[in-house]
Amino acid sequence: MTLSPRITKSPLRPTIVNLVPNGIGAVSSLALGEPDIIPLWFGETDLVTPDFIRDAAKRALDEGRTFYTNARGIVPLRQAIRAFHKRTVNVDVDLERITIPGAAMMAVVTALQCVVETGDNIVCVSPVWPNIFQAAEMCGAEVRFARLEEDWTSGKWHFNPQTLFDVCNARTKAVFIASPGNPTGWTVTRDEQKVVLDFCRARGIAILSDEVYGTLTYDGSPHAPSFLQVAENDDAVFVINSFSKPWAMTGWRIGWLVHPKMLSEQMWVMSAANNTGATTFAQWGALEALSPRGDAFRGELLERCRIGRDTTQKFIDSQNRIRWIRPEGAFYGFLHVEGMRDSLGFASNLVRNARVGVAPGSAFAPSDDTATDSYIRICFAQDAERLTSGLERLGAAVGRL
Repeated sequence: MTLSPRITKSPLRPTIVNLVPNGIGAVSSLALGEPDIIPLWFGETDLVTPDFIRDAAKRALDEGRTFYTNARGIVPLRQAIRAFHKRTVNVDVDLERITIPGAAMMAVVTALQCVVETGDNIVCVSPVWPNIFQAAEMCGAEVRFARLEEDWTSGKWHFNPQTLFDVCNARTKAVFIASPGNPTGWTVTRDEQKVVLDFCRARGIAILSDEVYGTLTYDGSPHAPSFLQVAENDDAVFVINSFSKPWAMTGWRIGWLVHPKMLSEQMWVMSAANNTGATTFAQWGALEALSPRGDAFRGELLERCRIGRDTTQKFIDSQNRIRWIRPEGAFYGFLHVEGMRDSLGFASNLVRNARVGVAPGSAFAPSDDTATDSYIRICFAQDAERLTSGLERLGAAVGRL
């Protein structure tokens, strides 16, 4: 009997084979769940989801809401999202533009699938959450970066649209902008949005706008500037949002996407193929999050974040080697540590020896961005006493650098 020759060529995509955990995952894996750790590494508050949201999901379970729903999301939730945008950014979003595919990361992937083919590129304004550029790579795109600039004199992150435009070329299919940003808290202005939109319209480039932290802003406005306020119904603009952050629902894995109206039917197909839609009973919990009680909770969480930001500022004022650009939104401190050149090594040693978890700055930028390697990120949406203890541990470790 003649045997077939052994196949030695792998069918696995090299892009997938070469994936490695980002720095946040690498550090957290060292001590995740250990009770003596003060975990400031992830983007979540220490509050559990409010009981009225949990109760709504429980009622949905008790009522037997465990079957398939429309892959684009239940209509009452899509209507409530429409009302949310109306009261926060004063835009009446057509219901056919709203899809709830699952988690916000599923919304990101869905948007990428709409515009990116192998060999294309996407340009990210950075520093940026690493899951974004890893998702783009998984979709076959080359990822390019347009870095924000630190202006220590004014105490602002500076966005130069021309820097973004200079990185784009004929293969650029999308730009990704997170505002308020993770990890910096930088917030894009309305004028900057218009300039970017005009550029992208003229060149056939899509905009992916991460507005997950839109209501977590410290200037008194109900929402940071949104691309929904400047884009038309069928502009190639995808606005990503999530219940995870403002409503303390990180474990629920439910978010939404506002997309061009022309893609309403295609979104049904894509949601069905990618995830069969969001979890049914979780959608009923999310619906309750958009009630007046949910709005009140968002206000309470914002105040918790404001206290955390002030607590972090007080800590930084006491330090000689740590500084930051005070965030305009979101709930992160992106802390610059003088003399630190290996943020992953520092964060790893910090969790082992000081028992406090932070995210290394290197996770939020390409490997050749050595400036970002002098940063670490913390989440300050925490109990003030525990946050203070974590910061004290951090300060002592920096003193030993």
